[in-house]
Amino acid sequence: MNPLYYSLLHVFSLFVLTAHTFMAFANPAPENRKRTMMITGIATLLVLISGFGLLAKLHQNQFSGWVIVKLICWLGFSMLAGIAFRRPHLRSQLALASLFLILTALVMVYLVRFAAAA
Repeated sequence: MNPLYYSLLHVFSLFVLTAHTFMAFANPAPENRKRTMMITGIATLLVLISGFGLLAKLHQNQFSGWVIVKLICWLGFSMLAGIAFRRPHLRSQLALASLFLILTALVMVYLVRFAAAA
C-alpha cells in the first residue's frame, strides 16, 4: 500500500483520538463514557496499525530511539481518556500531561527523525 494512505490514516486517527480525549477532559459525564471509550479505542488501534505501516514502508522496520519514544507517548496518551472518566478531579493535570505527550511525539517525528535522516 502507498505510504501516503498510511500517513493520512495515521494523522486522521490522531486527530480523532486527540479530539475525543480532550472531550473526555471537558465533560467526563458517565453517560458519555461508553461511546468515548469505543471511539478512542478504535482510533488508538488505527494509530498503531498505520504507524507500523509507515515504519515498514518508509524505514524498513528499523526501530530507532524516536520510534520507542513515540510508542511510549502513544501508550500514555491512549490511557488518558479512561483515566479522565475514573478521576475527573485530575482533568487539568491530565490535560497538561496529554499536551506534553503530544509535543514530545511531534518533536520525535519532526526534529529527531528528520535530523537523523539528514
